[in-house]
Amino acid sequence: MLTLEDCIGLSELDEEEILAIAEHEHIPEMAAVEMGNYLCHTPEGERRIRRMIMDDISKAREQGDTRHAAVLKTVLKRYVAEHHLGHGSGEG
Repeated sequence: MLTLEDCIGLSELDEEEILAIAEHEHIPEMAAVEMGNYLCHTPEGERRIRRMIMDDISKAREQGDTRHAAVLKTVLKRYVAEHHLGHGSGEG
């Protein structure tokens, strides 16, 4: 039987990216693994994940949770670097 960690390892995302998707979509982590792995196979989907993380950062700031916002900013920076979203995304 595969564990959540196994599934994350098989996806193209890391645990913090999966957690950001789960937070944004209000879904269980396993569903976020499936959704994230599906989305990261197209530029449109990758931009959608980026937007989810950015939305999570905004929400954390609005709630005064600067620590969580800082963690998410690191997640976003790593995500953009690993998924080459710095060009032609039309966002940012």
